[in-house]
Amino acid sequence: MRDGHGVLVLMGSGETSPTMVEIHRSVVRGLGAAPRAVLLDTPYAFQENAADISARARGYFARSVGLEIEVSARPEGADWVFSGPGSPTFALDRWSGSGIADELRARVRARRGATVLASAAACTAGLATVPVYEIYKVGQDPHWREGLDLLEPLGLRAAVIPHFDNAEGGTHDTRYCYLGERRLSLMEDLLPPDAFVLGIDEHTAVIIDLETGEVAVAGRGALTVRRRGSQTVLPAGGGTDLAGIGRLARGGAPARVPRQAGPPAPRQVTLEEAARERERDVRAALTRHDTAAAVRAVLDLESEIVTWSADTEEDAGGVDDARRTLRSLIAVLGGLADTVDPHDRLAPMVEPLLALRGELRRSHRYDLADALRAALSAGGVLVEDTPDGPRWSVTGARHRPAGTACA
Repeated sequence: MRDGHGVLVLMGSGETSPTMVEIHRSVVRGLGAAPRAVLLDTPYAFQENAADISARARGYFARSVGLEIEVSARPEGADWVFSGPGSPTFALDRWSGSGIADELRARVRARRGATVLASAAACTAGLATVPVYEIYKVGQDPHWREGLDLLEPLGLRAAVIPHFDNAEGGTHDTRYCYLGERRLSLMEDLLPPDAFVLGIDEHTAVIIDLETGEVAVAGRGALTVRRRGSQTVLPAGGGTDLAGIGRLARGGAPARVPRQAGPPAPRQVTLEEAARERERDVRAALTRHDTAAAVRAVLDLESEIVTWSADTEEDAGGVDDARRTLRSLIAVLGGLADTVDPHDRLAPMVEPLLALRGELRRSHRYDLADALRAALSAGGVLVEDTPDGPRWSVTGARHRPAGTACA
């Protein structure tokens, strides 16, 4: 985005994660000094933890982007407007009945300010919206809800689907914002004949310069232009223009647009990937019997979790999953500690005391020698005098000779 231009940013997910920091910074830089920034909390306002989500988002933008934001129900007068996770249909119901939908459309038509919609909010941006909770969680038949149609002033008749490459299902298809191929194919037939789908991968942003019409894809995934099962993929780092998007929807080739220097490449590792990598590091270190390296890997994971703590997404691979991995790795280290023989752990202390006891006995200080033996016994170390010298064992542990005899 060039300085002073209005911009519409659509994010597939990860809007308050480290992967998107540089994208947010590049957008904010184009707004000049001290822009008024507003977070629309509507999509998640029904949740019991809504205040916590807002607080984490405010902390993320202040700390990572250098942007102080206010939580508001309306975008009017804001230089930068952001909305993210939650329920697309809950947001639509409230925005459509309150005039906010008209205000958002007016921002795009006027080509002013930055409007950043992510996850659930991005779902509402097209002419039709995926009612994801109703279909995926409640089991309603595949259908669309009327969207905000922010893309209509830009010449695009499209439905926006975030989380396009979601793989959370594992054994079942959760691509396309949890619809899967079967349901998306059914829903495509319900769109107007000239309409198409814009699919945005997770941790990916589509940045539209509202004045020049340039379209840039940034992040770690891709933008997919899909119509009736036929699709073209534009990977991150690429660019086209609004007319090029339209040509792709009609089966043509996009025009490449010379781009200004784009935002720096964002961090490419998600928290889920970092957790898996740290887990591999721990197990590899333990295979090498390098306990120090295993501990460092666990501490690195803890640091990653702190870095991602502002992430308001609740996808697989989030902070809760990483914490479960962290706890399991700590348990592995704890189990390793339990395998250390108590005899080996206590030997550096017990052996010198037994040597001292031997000196006391040779000096006929049997009272002190017996007192030392009694003290060891009280501490869980049992000493047995044998013809070959004293042997000791730990209470509750298997009996093992010291290997050192005292005369």
